[in-house]
Order: sequence, then C-alpha cells, then structure tokens
Amino acid sequence: MRGMGGEGEDCPFAFNFDPASFKVGDTVSYKVSTMADWPFVGTLLEVHEDYVVISPGPTEPDARYRGTRESRPMVDGSEI
Repeated sequence: MRGMGGEGEDCPFAFNFDPASFKVGDTVSYKVSTMADWPFVGTLLEVHEDYVVISPGPTEPDARYRGTRESRPMVDGSEI
C-alpha cells in the first residue's frame, strides 16, 4: 500500500482483500467488532466457505481467531 509508511515509505504488508481468492498464508487486514474500525494484520491459517481462521502474528503465536469471509474479515471481540 503506497504512502502508508513514513515519508517516502510504503506499507510493509501486501494484503489480499479479495475473499474469493483467499488462501492459507495470505496476509489480511481484519477488524475486531469491539474496536470500531481499528485495523489489524493477520495471516490466514484456514479458509472455509463462510469463515476464515486468522493468526494475529508472532506476538501471540498460539492465538487463533475465527473471522467472517469478507474483504476485511470481522472477528468477534469476545475471541480477543
């Protein structure tokens, strides 16, 4: 994402915003229902017909969040 970093820098992430093409290992931007539109970054661990399972990253290596299958998956705040 161009212009998302500091001056002259781009965002270090390449997101997949196309739920039809989601696959395991994709980096996604996801939302949490209790945190308004605050963006989070995660990696898809599982992709199912109507939901995905997201890993929030290395700071929480055992965490797994179930999210909706949409351009920016929504995770229920009770899972966090």
